[in-house]
Amino acid sequence: MIYITGDTHGELDRFKGKELRGLGKNDILLILGDFGFLWDGSKEEKSRLKWLCKRPYTILFLDGTHENFDLLDPYPVEEKFGGRVQHIGGSVYHVCRGSILELEGQSYLCFGGGESLDQEDREPGVNWWPWEMPSDEEYAYCEANVAAHNYKVEYVLTHDAPTRFLDFTALAPGESNRLHAFFDKLVGEITYDHWLFGRYHKDTTLSPKVRCVFNDVIPVGEKRSWWKRR
Repeated sequence: MIYITGDTHGELDRFKGKELRGLGKNDILLILGDFGFLWDGSKEEKSRLKWLCKRPYTILFLDGTHENFDLLDPYPVEEKFGGRVQHIGGSVYHVCRGSILELEGQSYLCFGGGESLDQEDREPGVNWWPWEMPSDEEYAYCEANVAAHNYKVEYVLTHDAPTRFLDFTALAPGESNRLHAFFDKLVGEITYDHWLFGRYHKDTTLSPKVRCVFNDVIPVGEKRSWWKRR
């Protein structure tokens, strides 16, 4: 079974709750960015990550606006689950931007990253990295994968969201950057069943196809429609 949740920010309590405690070796948890277990490199953080790597289920996370890319980047990239990932350890993998994963017969277009609005108050290399925003190569990789999949996927999973999603909500009105514009272009080009994104720390359904996710743990493939859960 596949499950999807929002930002975890290095908090183990999210993984000890009843929604995730019962997951087993055949389950996969997808996290929509701001994973948070690669942030300060402290002994305590390494201990938490070691605990997480021992979970019986597979954890696949997108990067968010707040990741330590100096810690994340050295992990080698490999082909797995149908796309590019970095093996962090044990059952934990980072999903590279633009990958389309093939999981249990369904395709998942994954694209992390996002722009920190408070970057002027952050210190480069300490709590802010310019790599939070995608590169030209990552945009091109995504476009090539989408074309190879005939512009159709079952799920789009992102940290941030298209401008057209945000403009009609109270999540982040007025925001606009290159990543938002890229997602706007994707919305017009691809066919998808569901688009889920994190970042905005709310659990809210925007339409039958679009949902912002934070604390909710959404089972994929459940008989009851996930957008009717709230």
